[in-house]
Amino acid sequence: MSRVFVHGIGAVSPAGWGIPTLREALKKGAPLPTQALTRPGWSKPFQVRLVPVPAQRLAFLAHPRLRRASAITQYAVSASCEALGEDVGRVQNGELRLGIVVCLMPGCVTYSRRFYEEVLDDPAMASPLIFAETVYNAPASHLAAFLNSCTVSYTLVGDDGSFLQGLALAAGWLLNDQADGCLVVGANEMDWIVADAVHLFERQSVQGAGAGALYLRKESFKKTVLELACITDTFLFSTAGARSAAAQRMRAQLPESNPRELLCPGTQGVARVDADELAAWTDWTGARLAPKQLLGEAFTASAAWQCIAACDALGRGGFNAANVSIVGANEQAIGARFVNPDFL
Repeated sequence: MSRVFVHGIGAVSPAGWGIPTLREALKKGAPLPTQALTRPGWSKPFQVRLVPVPAQRLAFLAHPRLRRASAITQYAVSASCEALGEDVGRVQNGELRLGIVVCLMPGCVTYSRRFYEEVLDDPAMASPLIFAETVYNAPASHLAAFLNSCTVSYTLVGDDGSFLQGLALAAGWLLNDQADGCLVVGANEMDWIVADAVHLFERQSVQGAGAGALYLRKESFKKTVLELACITDTFLFSTAGARSAAAQRMRAQLPESNPRELLCPGTQGVARVDADELAAWTDWTGARLAPKQLLGEAFTASAAWQCIAACDALGRGGFNAANVSIVGANEQAIGARFVNPDFL
């Protein structure tokens, strides 16, 4: 991959709404406080990391398509607008062809859980207005409608690694002139049913919520712009042994350790979950920054935060290049590399 550049980043996380709050949380390097999330029928709540309520009403919620949108859509739209910056208007006016890739794992689980609760309680009263928000494609559809974008819009469903697959897909669209710019979004919302599922596999894991977005273009006309240098092959796994091998093969496709480069791994500070990825990167002697350890397990949103952390560090001149490593929850190992052309 070459000549694909990052022109903007945007984020919503347990640290708050926007890149500055995420940057500050990563700078402090301390895990954010957890909050209690109740589970029906159980006395002990889950400890999770919630997205704080925004300080003021989000202006984009006035759009007709977003008045009943679920939290995952609100996170995705907010992160996307921040990443696009001034180009929001150009897309809405039809001046810029925008490709959209939204990457999800649990999807719109809050409204799904609510709808099926209504069905079980009284099928005749289950709201059809809620049902439209239960489909995986709802966030991408709402985002495209808000931006008035009809170029191309995909939803990728998979584990954390699907966000990097989304970057590869978007890069292909750009290089084949199918779009002038591409927005790649990873998002996750909070619900007890997902926290419960995470708890079944690893009780020490803390679920998080939010979204992250990268805005890609072919041109590098900005003064400070970063290049998406490469994305590794995807190495699938279905067993513990295969997971370890997949992590090693992904690592082999990224450069050797360099003290002037940064590694953003997908580790979350849980020994059993992190073991395969840590083993793959034992040779790395440079700096590391693992957003998931501070913000929580948010699947594709966590992967987006990893890429954002890498790009933000490069953009501020701290490193020459940054590698992103993802050994996903249940599907694949995949990596990416970002570089600052000014230091090559």
